[in-house]
Amino acid sequence: MTIEPDLAQRIRRRMRQQGLSLKRVINDALRAGLAEADKAPRVKFSVEPHPCRFKAGIDLDKLNQLADELEAEETANSLSR
Repeated sequence: MTIEPDLAQRIRRRMRQQGLSLKRVINDALRAGLAEADKAPRVKFSVEPHPCRFKAGIDLDKLNQLADELEAEETANSLSR
């Protein structure tokens, strides 16, 4: 596990101020954070599907490829003008 520098500084400060071990400070912080997360209300959401109205023959798994092809076609047209 890698602890970012700003957090490491806060951990060292708390260890010094409260005379606690690294293990104790980290475990206490994790317990407090997880307890707070458990209290947070769970936001329920739903997804409303909408018809896409794609034409037959368009592979929905290759929309990026379609966008690239359309862009290439537009570029070719603009260069030929």
